[in-house]
This record gives sequence, structure tokens and C-alpha cells, in this order.
Amino acid sequence: MAEICLRDITKRYGTQEVVKSTNLNIADGEFMVLVGPSGCGKSTTLRMIAGLEAVSSGSIHIGPRDVTNMHPKSRNVAMVFQNYALYAHKNVRDNLGFGLKVRGTEKSEINRLVANAAKMLDIEELLERKPKQLSGGQMQRVALGRALIREPEVFLLDEPLSNLDAKMRVHMREEIAKLHASTGSTMIYVTHDQVEAMTLGNRIAVMNAGEVQQVGPPLEIYDYPTNIFVASFIGSPEMNMITGVFTVQDAQKTISCGAISVTAPDTLIHGITPGDTLVVGLRPEHLTVSTDTNGFTVTVELVEQMGAQTLVVCQAGEQKIRALLDRNDTIIKGENVRLNINPENIHLFDPESGKSHFSGVV
Repeated sequence: MAEICLRDITKRYGTQEVVKSTNLNIADGEFMVLVGPSGCGKSTTLRMIAGLEAVSSGSIHIGPRDVTNMHPKSRNVAMVFQNYALYAHKNVRDNLGFGLKVRGTEKSEINRLVANAAKMLDIEELLERKPKQLSGGQMQRVALGRALIREPEVFLLDEPLSNLDAKMRVHMREEIAKLHASTGSTMIYVTHDQVEAMTLGNRIAVMNAGEVQQVGPPLEIYDYPTNIFVASFIGSPEMNMITGVFTVQDAQKTISCGAISVTAPDTLIHGITPGDTLVVGLRPEHLTVSTDTNGFTVTVELVEQMGAQTLVVCQAGEQKIRALLDRNDTIIKGENVRLNINPENIHLFDPESGKSHFSGVV
């Protein structure tokens, strides 16, 4: 069993806490993604699991073993780094088998495992090449193969695709997903790219300032972000955030945000009284061009054709709004249009705590 349990793990450098009392349970065979902005503590957390960073306090368990103070080579984990870390003077075959050779594995067994890994990752034709003769995607496959060949309990991947171009990143995401499906191993993947997080993870742990903000399946985090940070970080383009006041007039419940007024969703306003200030979250993809008098008027400042959709940057009074519209909507820079949103797609947050209103609970 390769279940991983982080219990109140903290990492300090002097007086600075870069990881703060983090608790996280990762199931055997799960693909967990740690996602967050640069400096949030996600790579440090991964390195503590690997044993490359000492834990300041707390404990780490892999299966039944407490590995908190265990040497990295005794943890039975394999790590894939951002920079590939291949031996430039060795060919692919020797790069793949080097770790096994150091451990004293029989040559025939090394050859068998190298052949299996090369076949799985479709790099059989590259075995005699040196790293300088490989593309970035090929080098990343070799790095994955070197981890795979050790047959570890846990794979740890630290932003492994960040050096690749956009098209290759998409392809390698597919390769990593297939690798996880074929091995059934526990994988922890660190990235700052929320698209990678959404497409790869069984669950996502969103981190900020050394703390885990929310853990859950990708769509759960997307649909029900627990606070303003998670709502803003997950989703591209990011969620529009506007501050408004809740009002009730002639049974009409609205949130007025300067030039913008939206209908308040009944499911989220329990415990909210007229005059309360709220932060309203509107996802760009949930905004539509209104065909009647509903919605609010904006002035189009920028139109970006994106193929299947059109990104429109608008101004409503002092508020900037981004909308991701259907490509067939005829939108012209400088014109006024009305945008509308279904109240069920509105998110409400407390302006002081930043926490989300789920059925009125803050």
C-alpha cells in the first residue's frame, strides 16, 4: 500500500514558515495534484515527501511506514524534476538503467526493465542516443522512464512539463495520464498551471502562502470554490470579482455593484440582509449576450478571437469585465452590449474572510 499521510507538516527557514501545518491524505493509486502560484510551498511539500528537505515539524507516512526521518533512498519513491536531470555523457539506455546498476541489479534484469520502460513510453528507437540528440519531449519521456524503471511505490513529479512548448505539454499530459493508468501507482504532481491540474488530477490540492486552501475533485473545486483565492486561481480566464451591496425592492433581490446589477441567487442568500456588502464572482464563460432587457450594459474595449470562442474585455463604469462568448456573437470594439448571467452560476463571497457562501454558510 502506498497511501501517503501528511500530518501537520511544517517547513521553516529561520523564522519564515514556507509550509504551514499541512494535513493531506493521498489514497493508494491516486493521482494528486498540488497547484498554486510560485512560492506557495507546493514544491517544498513534494521535496519533504521525497526526503530532499527535512521536516521542521509534523510527520510523513507512506503506507504503514513513518518516513519522516528516513533517508530518501529508503522511502521507495521516484522523483521527476523540471530540468530532466539526465547524464549528458550517457545514452538513453544507460540513463534508464543507471539507478538499477548502482543498486547492484543483475545486468539481465536491468536489460529487461529498460526494454519494458522503453516500450511503455515509446522510446525504443532512442536507446542509443545521447540527451543532446533528443527533443524536450523525448528527454522528459526518458526522465519518466528512469523513475518508472525503479518500480517505486510513489511517483513525485515537480513541474515536469514547464520547459515544453504548448503543443508538447498537451501530448505529455496524455502520456503521464496513460502512465498512471497502466501502473496504478500513487502519483503526486506539482504545477502552477491550473489547466494541467484540472486535466490530470483525481483530486487537486490548491495551495497559497504555505497553506492548503481546498482539496477535492477538479470539477468540485471549479464549481464550488471555498474562497476568493481558489475561485480566482482555478479557471481560465479567471473569475470576475466585483463588490456590491445586497438590496431587496418589490420582492426583487439584487446585488448592485456600481453600473452592474445581478439577480441574487436564492440558494446563497440565507443569512444575508439588505445593505450587506458582498463580493460577487462571475465566470467569463457563464456570461452571455442578453437578447432582452435583462443583464447589465458594458462597453467593449477589446475583442480576442480564440477560435471556438471569443474573449471580450469590457468596461462597466469603473469595473472591468471579461466574458468568454460564442464565436458567432457579433461583437465590435467600442459598442455597448448587454451581458447576462444565470443566477445559479453566480458565486458570493464574504469581503472580510474571503470565504464562499454555500447555502448561506460563511
